[in-house]
Amino acid sequence: QVQLVESGGGLVQAGDSLRLSCAASGRTFSSYAMGWFRQAPGKEREFVAAISRRGSSTYYEDSVKGRFAISRNNAKNTVYLQMNSLKPEDTALYYCAADSQKPSANLASASWMDLDYWGQGTQATVSS
Repeated sequence: QVQLVESGGGLVQAGDSLRLSCAASGRTFSSYAMGWFRQAPGKEREFVAAISRRGSSTYYEDSVKGRFAISRNNAKNTVYLQMNSLKPEDTALYYCAADSQKPSANLASASWMDLDYWGQGTQATVSS
């Protein structure tokens, strides 16, 4: 029903920046809480950041606080993840997700399998 397409991943050196984008289809983008998750090889998919429907509230996993920033432009049906001061441990496949019902604050604690929609992911690789 809702299609999400991530872009902006790439190969960078430690300390560099990347800006990920997630473009959503449809005309009801503002009705979805949005989040970013990542999955490294051999690890579980983990929460990275979430943003409320109007973009007024944001939430972050502790390891990315102060380095990453999530934002959204509802007029463009797009959510972003600005990643600064990247570390090798940030290397992962990054996914965006959307949920029609959950408060954005709940994305950090809810099972990722319980979220409504997912993109295909974009790879971010950080070399030392």
